[in-house]
Amino acid sequence: MSNGQQLLLAVRDLRKSYGGVQAVDGVSFSVPAGTVFTLLGPNGAGKTTTLEILEGIRDADSGEIEMFGTRVRRVTAVSKGRMGVLLQEGGFEPYLKVREVLHLFASFFDRPRPVTEVLAEVSLEDKAGALVRHLSGGQKQRLALGAALINDPDLVFLDEPTTGLDPQARRNIWAIIERLKGEGKTIVLTTHYMEEAEALSDEVCIMDHGRVIADGTPRELTAQLSQDTWIEFDAPDLAPGAWAGLAGEIQRDGATATLKTSDLVGALDALLRWSREKQVPLRNMVVRQPNLEDVFLSLTGRRLRE
Repeated sequence: MSNGQQLLLAVRDLRKSYGGVQAVDGVSFSVPAGTVFTLLGPNGAGKTTTLEILEGIRDADSGEIEMFGTRVRRVTAVSKGRMGVLLQEGGFEPYLKVREVLHLFASFFDRPRPVTEVLAEVSLEDKAGALVRHLSGGQKQRLALGAALINDPDLVFLDEPTTGLDPQARRNIWAIIERLKGEGKTIVLTTHYMEEAEALSDEVCIMDHGRVIADGTPRELTAQLSQDTWIEFDAPDLAPGAWAGLAGEIQRDGATATLKTSDLVGALDALLRWSREKQVPLRNMVVRQPNLEDVFLSLTGRRLRE
């Protein structure tokens, strides 16, 4: 997967269980320097536990970690000094000012970046004197990202960085991630948003039930589903036998029906004719190419966000 690039991080057969639950079950992947690497999967897939092991928050039961060219049993203080971490919950003191939060985090490191520089990077200059409690959700997340960048890290871990944000706030975080990559940073992020993984990632590792079920670039992963076109429409009340007479492969996922075809014009003609004959309205019909959601559906039989 690295195509000759230097690896900043490699994980082999990582395992972690809680009681009888195998949260991380033999996970292996490698992260080239200067790339955005995404762990994609539903809630409970093991993404956060994997990140917490790599961040030094939890110990693995077994497995190998190679970080910054050194094989380690557990993440050391030296390694932590070269990484930045954005957790799912920032938990900042609500009555601190934004600049005070960053000064506090800067005090943890020998050579922190100037607070004014970090404020500019996360577009919070105009909020430097605002209390944390007065920030919007997107602003709080940008502050958390600023705290993760205060030590000028080589490796940045972002755990679900846009969960709960509105579309504009999410795009703002995406823009910061793209700038970080442009600066040569290596970013490992987790998400359950398919479109986020497609927009940002150089490589994607799809996880489910603690295991890696597919990995590769977004293009490589969607290419596994061939070059077929997918036609989707809502069909909540149709019995399985209702598809008789339609050419192509039909998948049903809840109220959504998907017709996969290599002959778009012929399939649309047949579908419209079938709709008239069966008196079935084609509500919310969409014609599109396969995406990472379809990869997950094809591998597991269910959608990413279920």
